[in-house]
Amino acid sequence: MPKNRNTFSSLTAWRRRIASRAVHAGWAVVREAGAVTAAHPGRLRFRRIGVGTRLAFPQGTVFGEPWIELGDHCIIGEQVTLTAGMMPGLDLGAEPILTLGNGVVLGRGSHVIADTTVSIGSDTYCGPYVYITSTNHSYDDPRQPVGKQWPRMEPVEIGPGCWLGTGAVVLPGARLGRNVVVAAGAVVRGEVPDHAVVAGAPARVVRTWDEEKGWQPPLRTPAPVPIPEGVTPEQLLAIAELGPELEPEEA
Repeated sequence: MPKNRNTFSSLTAWRRRIASRAVHAGWAVVREAGAVTAAHPGRLRFRRIGVGTRLAFPQGTVFGEPWIELGDHCIIGEQVTLTAGMMPGLDLGAEPILTLGNGVVLGRGSHVIADTTVSIGSDTYCGPYVYITSTNHSYDDPRQPVGKQWPRMEPVEIGPGCWLGTGAVVLPGARLGRNVVVAAGAVVRGEVPDHAVVAGAPARVVRTWDEEKGWQPPLRTPAPVPIPEGVTPEQLLAIAELGPELEPEEA
């Protein structure tokens, strides 16, 4: 009897392994087939989708594509929402409403809501669940539910080379300069100068760059050492395996 039980258990485990492999293989095929690119846009007809740009499957809510421009080599993660206009089917005029520059990265679950113009500069990276919106609820009339009052809209501009951490929120009217760092969970409104770090809710500038003094206050950690050009992955693995044997020579 124990032998039969063991045989049944082994057969069940084998079936589960086969089923698991089949599910994972099938999901990989679905993700590849469902991804959106310039060559394979599916049902989405963007105003422009650049070379090398890819929207991972499954996509989030996407509408107003004729007023959305995506630059080259952008990476749009799973479940990312991209909308132009307050609802589908509106005529938003001749100009684009939502513009992503080249090399923009939007992490999984992020939202970019462009009821009026939103532009994200080239090489801006957003972590997961970042929320960028040109629209906010109003509550001027205390007798009416907030959700039924006409919202306020202001353009949003994010400069090139920025980094927005996980869960950051960018509110209507925000203007971020070049190479701005937004800490995780920060809530940004108003203007942020070039080369600044902002944190908090509401966000405030916690570090700035000075041409003569460098970062103020100074950084607490040394700058990372980039990998030299020409180094192959195999060489990096070989160096990693040496580990503690690579001790610097004493002067």
